[in-house]
Amino acid sequence: MPAKQRTSRSEDDGHPPGIGRFGTRLLEVSENVVYAGIAAFLVGTALVCLALAGKTTWGLLSDFSEQPILDLLDILLLVFIVVELLFAVRSTVEKRELLAEPFLLVGIIASIKEIVVLSVESAKEVGNGAEFDDRITEIAVLGVLVLLLGLTSFLLRRKEREPDEGDSGPPAPERQVD
Repeated sequence: MPAKQRTSRSEDDGHPPGIGRFGTRLLEVSENVVYAGIAAFLVGTALVCLALAGKTTWGLLSDFSEQPILDLLDILLLVFIVVELLFAVRSTVEKRELLAEPFLLVGIIASIKEIVVLSVESAKEVGNGAEFDDRITEIAVLGVLVLLLGLTSFLLRRKEREPDEGDSGPPAPERQVD
């Protein structure tokens, strides 16, 4: 049998030759258990945050100032971040590959969350010189971060829409040798 035609049975199955079927299956099951644990903790965190948001909303009835509203917005954005992380875990498990876009979206949401919180807090610091300048600098850095993450997400989506190299268009014409 020629050397090029000889392949091991495990390579034909798509399993690596050294680890074997049992080892590969054990690693897959372990990976799923870890992802299930992460998902369970994220669901628990989201539920606790929702309960905290309910408590904060109830507190709005007695304290009609901006602080409870800011706290509620902060908690709800945190719930949104946790749910997006849960989506990222689910996508990773379904597609069996790590996708960057859900994590970029989490970064954008987290940055916007901090911008909202810092902008309200910086309004209280007007006239305090260094404190106010520090808050404005943080907001500017977070704004640049949002733009960069958004640009990265846009470029990633654009790349995913493009056909793979070699898959598009007719084959290259063959050269004729005279």
